[in-house]
Amino acid sequence: MAFTDCTVQAWVETYPIRGQFRISRGSKTEAHVVVCRISAGGTSGHGECVPYARYGETVESVLAAIREASEELGPTFDHQRLSVVLGPGAARNALDCALWDLQAKLSGRRAHLLVCSQPPRPVETAYTISLDEPDAMADAARSASRRSVLKIKLGGPDDIAAMHAVVAAAPRSRIIVDANEAWAPDTMAELMREATRLHIALVEQPLPAGQDEMLAEIPHPVPICADESAHTANDLDALRTRYDAVNIKLDKAGGLTESLRMRERARELGFGVMVGCMVGTSLSMAPAVLLAQDAEYVDLDGPLLLARDRQHGLDYAGSTVSPPRADLWG
Repeated sequence: MAFTDCTVQAWVETYPIRGQFRISRGSKTEAHVVVCRISAGGTSGHGECVPYARYGETVESVLAAIREASEELGPTFDHQRLSVVLGPGAARNALDCALWDLQAKLSGRRAHLLVCSQPPRPVETAYTISLDEPDAMADAARSASRRSVLKIKLGGPDDIAAMHAVVAAAPRSRIIVDANEAWAPDTMAELMREATRLHIALVEQPLPAGQDEMLAEIPHPVPICADESAHTANDLDALRTRYDAVNIKLDKAGGLTESLRMRERARELGFGVMVGCMVGTSLSMAPAVLLAQDAEYVDLDGPLLLARDRQHGLDYAGSTVSPPRADLWG
């Protein structure tokens, strides 16, 4: 569906993080998001993205990419033309999700009618424990032990001790570990053996993207999920022998349109599906909640990590998040 006489605005918003969010590549205390508004026909659609330094993105570069794409597209927007003009990444995500929201408002039909095969339901998300000293991670896990799924960030010298500490502190929770590319081939076997012994549910992106060939040669007693190795549907065929699941993130794929295509291709190839997120507000999570309706793993806890969310945010009951209301998105 094409939208004519469109105007585009984009701006940066900053939200404080509760405490500190730390992974193997660094830490932060604020989430900087880019919000995009596309207006047409007397109404506006909104989308949010989170620029990610891992891929060379900054808020400035994303704002520039949105501006340049808007100039090239002119007053007429549609999802297909957008995917030609702009590659995968945060900027396209903000524009694409704003188009979905605009379409829902102009048509009077909720976005889930096009995205979901059944009426959307609440889904349970993992809750993230940041990388820290094992004792500190154990304390955080103990405080969150009522949650049924915890995702712990690893990538330091004490990863085995951290896994033991978290499992002991939250014995009833399923544990996902995310190394964010920080494990090394010479320690991979030992770390996987320990993950198996501790009944870890999933290991996410243990090795650097492009240096993960050995995953095709070693046993997978714990399923391994691709994150940084998997951006779009076109990446998936090459990962079939290396990974058991893929993490679909709208900011990597470049929007809900490509994420839906990626999910379909992942199913065709036999991958399990995780739907994940960067640290953003409920506007970032809203379309992903619809994408996650049939996912085996859901990691959409971004607003839970913030000291405050935006107005009309998603409803979280513990770790269960409900589909978005119309006053937020879609």
